[in-house]
Amino acid sequence: MYDRKTYILTESPLKKDLFKIFNPEAELTILDIGGCEGEEAIRYSRIFPNATIFSFEPLPKNQEFINENINKYTATNVKLIPFAISDEAGISQFYVSSGHPENQSTDLDWDFGNKSSSLLPPDSRNNHEWLKFNEKIDVPTITLHSFLIDNEIEEVDFIHMDVQGAELKVLFGAKNLINKIKAVWLEVSDLEIYKNQPLRSDVEGFMKSNGFYLVKSEMLGNFGDQLYLNKRYFNNFSLFFMSAQFLFKKNLIKLKHIAK
Repeated sequence: MYDRKTYILTESPLKKDLFKIFNPEAELTILDIGGCEGEEAIRYSRIFPNATIFSFEPLPKNQEFINENINKYTATNVKLIPFAISDEAGISQFYVSSGHPENQSTDLDWDFGNKSSSLLPPDSRNNHEWLKFNEKIDVPTITLHSFLIDNEIEEVDFIHMDVQGAELKVLFGAKNLINKIKAVWLEVSDLEIYKNQPLRSDVEGFMKSNGFYLVKSEMLGNFGDQLYLNKRYFNNFSLFFMSAQFLFKKNLIKLKHIAK
């Protein structure tokens, strides 16, 4: 398991995929929604040094971490936005996670329990026993639509979303401006970890109905991440990604056959 520093300084596994889509020197607009401690935002600041990266995080403790990491790693192109993104503006309850797995050393500089806070109430049936939700706080929420309008942002190049079941709340809040988003990386689940969260099939249906191609899906059991591209901007990229994934799977099957 990584410590914070090692994780932040390790290259994002999405780097190669993003370089297929974007010029690394481009002046991109990147939204890191569910910024936690700022790890992903810092990583993207190195991958795309000329990008403007907005990191949205409503938890005050994590906001402190983000500001510390921005200064520590001189990530001057990262801007903290101290709000949760949702489908409506106002004040919402935020379920704060905590805890530590029994099989992991307490000496690790890594807060395991700080990665699962959500706008949705947790469903204890499908969560780890060590993961606790002992605290609820009120946090301010804004919508993607209002943020883009207020900040005069005409297009969003890339969204990295880690919002623990609130994916469609975020995307619904974009309203008609969802067609101005070029690429989205988000988590999906086949199990209801949070009450009334959209499952993978719901997310896939929503994205397809709004003109996005699923070009990469990394599932580990019932959980995983997916990369979507907006066909309005990348009409031919879906074939490129799908071909690459097909070749990878084909070669993997060959290797397994040879191994037998």
